[in-house]
Amino acid sequence: MKKRRYKIPAIALCLLLAVSCVSYASEFSRVGSVGAQFLKIGMGARYVGLGEASTAVVNDAYSMFWNPAGMAQMGETEFAFTNVSWIEDVQLNYVSFAKPMGFGGTFGLSMTILDVGDMEETTVWQPNGTGNTFNASSFALAAGYAHNLTDRFAVGLKIKYVSERISEVNSRGFAFDFGTQYETGIRNLRMGLNISNLGPELKFSGPDLNFQYHRDDSDNPGDPVNSDNSNYDPVNASYATEGYDLPLIFRLGVAYDFMRAENSVWTVAAEAKHPNDNVQQLSFGTEYSWNQTVALRAGYKFRYEEEGLTLGGGVNLSPTPSTGLVIDYAWSDFGRLQSVHRFSFGIRF
Repeated sequence: MKKRRYKIPAIALCLLLAVSCVSYASEFSRVGSVGAQFLKIGMGARYVGLGEASTAVVNDAYSMFWNPAGMAQMGETEFAFTNVSWIEDVQLNYVSFAKPMGFGGTFGLSMTILDVGDMEETTVWQPNGTGNTFNASSFALAAGYAHNLTDRFAVGLKIKYVSERISEVNSRGFAFDFGTQYETGIRNLRMGLNISNLGPELKFSGPDLNFQYHRDDSDNPGDPVNSDNSNYDPVNASYATEGYDLPLIFRLGVAYDFMRAENSVWTVAAEAKHPNDNVQQLSFGTEYSWNQTVALRAGYKFRYEEEGLTLGGGVNLSPTPSTGLVIDYAWSDFGRLQSVHRFSFGIRF
């Protein structure tokens, strides 16, 4: 009997090399050098519970966040919602919708909304507060499409409109995500690749940047305390702002089912991540699913400033013969910042 041999694709070797080198790369952190940080906050309690090792695993409406190519695996329409109780009482909500199309491929929509709430206004000249409050918020609206090019290889593309607001100052722009998923043919080994937030710089503008310039106030333009000069009329002016990059992220991941029985599946996933504002990072996650009804998850994130252990679980119910209800929960350890909780709900029909 001839022994069967597997040929490992070149991309698999590249992934193994990337994962093995993450811990040894000589790098420096660029924390604080990019904006729109809300785009990096993980969505979908299932995938956060896996330590965010999701690129090769995702196969539902949350593909719109982690890897748009994952939508190509969907056989049902799905509506999904996630609420994140973020640090310092910041609330973040995410909604996504994905529908397989009759002509092939899957179409998806998503929306992310972050609200900081009211904050006290302070200025250089009134550091103890002006008595006024202001609000800050961010949102992203996205549309995506995924298609199976072969029975093993899928691609996905997403375009998103990103906006950030601080009081009456706004920045707006567009960005793209691109992803692939590949069934290697080596048992059930899967691979995923994703590039997120690829786009031009954003820049703030708005009426809060406007002020009246007095010629004798050149050291402190806009300072309301200084007296104006009667010899000159004030000039309408505006503060100039610099553009800032979006949080570009490159992810490369693998997933493997160590056990696949009639009623249970045990999956292990790993992912290497390279953000443009930090050092390379690594995530591991595992999920045990019983009877496609109950799932338990755990993960760990390496080389993150505060994040580390993640835990989670979920249930998959069938309220009617034609619909499914998915409820997931994830807990994330944030070290000195305590912990973050996520709840996700999904309806499939």
